[in-house]
Amino acid sequence: MAIQPSITRVAISGAAGNIGYALLPLLASGYVFGDDRSVELRLLEIPHAVKALAGVRMELIDCAFPCLTDVIITTEPEEAFEGADVIVLVGGFPRKQGMERKDLIHANTKIFTTMGRAIEEVASPNVKVLVVANPANTNCLVALNEASRIPSKNFCALTYLDHQRAKAQVAIRLGVRPNQVKNVSIWGNHSNTQYPDVLTDGYISFDSGEDIPISTLMANDLEWTNDDFVQIVQNRGKHVIEVRGNSSALSAAQATADCLATWLVTGTKRGETISMAVYNDKGYYGVKKDLSSPFLASAEMEIGL
Repeated sequence: MAIQPSITRVAISGAAGNIGYALLPLLASGYVFGDDRSVELRLLEIPHAVKALAGVRMELIDCAFPCLTDVIITTEPEEAFEGADVIVLVGGFPRKQGMERKDLIHANTKIFTTMGRAIEEVASPNVKVLVVANPANTNCLVALNEASRIPSKNFCALTYLDHQRAKAQVAIRLGVRPNQVKNVSIWGNHSNTQYPDVLTDGYISFDSGEDIPISTLMANDLEWTNDDFVQIVQNRGKHVIEVRGNSSALSAAQATADCLATWLVTGTKRGETISMAVYNDKGYYGVKKDLSSPFLASAEMEIGL
């Protein structure tokens, strides 16, 4: 008799949106959690998107993913989050033309207060929560503050998209593969005030086994690194909208999947770091306590689910 593989219960809010649509196959296929772990998806949406969500569920079933055991759709956070091991909060109030940032924060505060209270009430005590919806750092802090039963270290806001954008630009500039670019740092919010840093700790891991600091390789290209590179990464989302006509969805979904896989499954190799927005409970890096802010993170040990 075959042993039933472990099941990971994953809840995704805003599952019928563009990011959710691109993310779900990565969660269901084994890309994130591995081929040896079954996945149950709980898809959360607002009422008027339920019909579209039902179509997404049909497609997931039609993909016949071997890891996917069930797909549940609901409009109730408590149903989606009950006993959940992983929660990905993709759904949020989008910024509309003419809306000030404070109005966006106010609208999302209501949403993420509700999300946080539902997590507090019904989620697994070991649940891991990744906030994708912008302003992600603020939304993460709001949800975290409502879920006192859950350790603050179990909450993270997505910075990995900016991290990957920075890696890709350096790879293009140096003619290497993106996965050879190591220890990129993203400081600040997911906005045009962020600071991508590849000179402090970044290096290229060559196939020969040699690791060379990016500061050495780009010693004669510092004008690009300190100016053009920073602006490209800061404004990449805006430029995608200008060219594509919509905000980043495919790359945001991939970054979400890669963040989850590194955080929860594979960990980082010794000496490697990634960028994650986490709760700053002790004033690390001189940043004020009790904020959710991007920092360098090392996950050398498998955190697990």
